[in-house]
Amino acid sequence: MPGNVPPVADEREGLLAFLDQQRQGVRNAAYGLTDEQARLAPTAGTLTVGGLVKHLAQMERNWAAIMVQAPGQQADYEDGFRLREDETLADVLADYAKAAEETAATVAGITDMSRPVPVPKGVPWFPDDVDAWSVRWVLLHLIEETARHAGHADIVREAVDGATCWPLMAAAEGWPATPWVQPWQPATGAEPPA
Repeated sequence: MPGNVPPVADEREGLLAFLDQQRQGVRNAAYGLTDEQARLAPTAGTLTVGGLVKHLAQMERNWAAIMVQAPGQQADYEDGFRLREDETLADVLADYAKAAEETAATVAGITDMSRPVPVPKGVPWFPDDVDAWSVRWVLLHLIEETARHAGHADIVREAVDGATCWPLMAAAEGWPATPWVQPWQPATGAEPPA
């Protein structure tokens, strides 16, 4: 994730590029964490980096299903925010990458970004007075939701070990050290990132 999204050719490419940039922010927040660190909830809330990654994969799959009016993934909502002992950070990151590919494939199969997407009924946070959104709206919402949780992941990560966005990005992308940013490195005695 370079600091900015590269130039885009059209709306669809732009929406997917900005969504992917936010996904990369989440992946950067997870960079170099152990499974144990990814399970830590070091703030006043219960959010963990691993749980956020897992939740975002589930969230994307559900919205992709809504876009094409397919059955959504049935999952325990609370469990979707937890990296269980039988799960690894590497596994949920791989699943998140797969969910991103699935979203891109779903969007590629839709020719009209204005195509109506029926609003699911009976969900307390969805409006009752709106019958449909558009595919465009859903993609903008995915960007919004991912960005919100990328911010959560940044805060949780900083509370875990003090690491912040730009040094993590520099380390993940192999940037050289500069006067502006020093790539993150694990604490002395810690295992290097996988």
